Amino acid sequence: MSRSATATLTALGVGAAGELTKAPDRALPVRGELAGLLPWGGLRRGSTVSVRGSTSLLFALMAAATAEGCWAAVVGLPGCGALAAAELGVAVHRLALVPRPGRDQGEVEKTVAALLDGFDLVVLATPVTAATSRKLSARARHRKAVLLPFTVSWPGADVELTATSGRWTGLAAGHGLLTSRTVSVQATGRGAAARPRQTSLVLPGTAAEPPARPSLVPLPTTDSPLPPAGVPHPASTGPPDLPGPSFAATVEAV
Repeated sequence: MSRSATATLTALGVGAAGELTKAPDRALPVRGELAGLLPWGGLRRGSTVSVRGSTSLLFALMAAATAEGCWAAVVGLPGCGALAAAELGVAVHRLALVPRPGRDQGEVEKTVAALLDGFDLVVLATPVTAATSRKLSARARHRKAVLLPFTVSWPGADVELTATSGRWTGLAAGHGLLTSRTVSVQATGRGAAARPRQTSLVLPGTAAEPPARPSLVPLPTTDSPLPPAGVPHPASTGPPDLPGPSFAATVEAV
């Protein structure tokens, strides 16, 4: 790792990956539903876990680890928003965003390699060659970091998590707000993760209860005719003793 990269990480308050926790070989925590998909019960340090199908799944995978003090970096994902990450439980004050890591493979490799030296989790959403992917996975193993390729092909990943479209909830009788989405997450991999696994995950799933729906004002129907002229409608929000300006006054003012 270069001196400039080390100085940058030091300024952020981040040391080498092995200095971030007292037990660098332990698995980083994940949400309970996701723990059953991983053969180690969490994100094993030094592993490469590929994520496909959902940015929300990616944030959910990072949430518990960052909440317990781990640092994370997201590389090559310009549309990544800190607010969306926070809603999924990510501790955004420990999240670094690198929207554009470089113009060529060499720059991307150097950037990600430097981040693997100082962060616990590194997400990479930029396509790389097979040779570069092998180098970065080896770097993650050596530095005891977790590499999370996102929506890119990654041969040799220890685990691959794929989210499929699910069911939205929150609408009732044609109105309301979308509050959550239930997706199906499948896990495949090699070695201890060779046996396929599947679970359902509620996203965002961080709120104790869904937000209250806004109150609705009923519209007049054929059975409920409009009130006579001069009588205020019940749904009117203006005070009854303060009528608005007349049409003539409005025209004169204009």
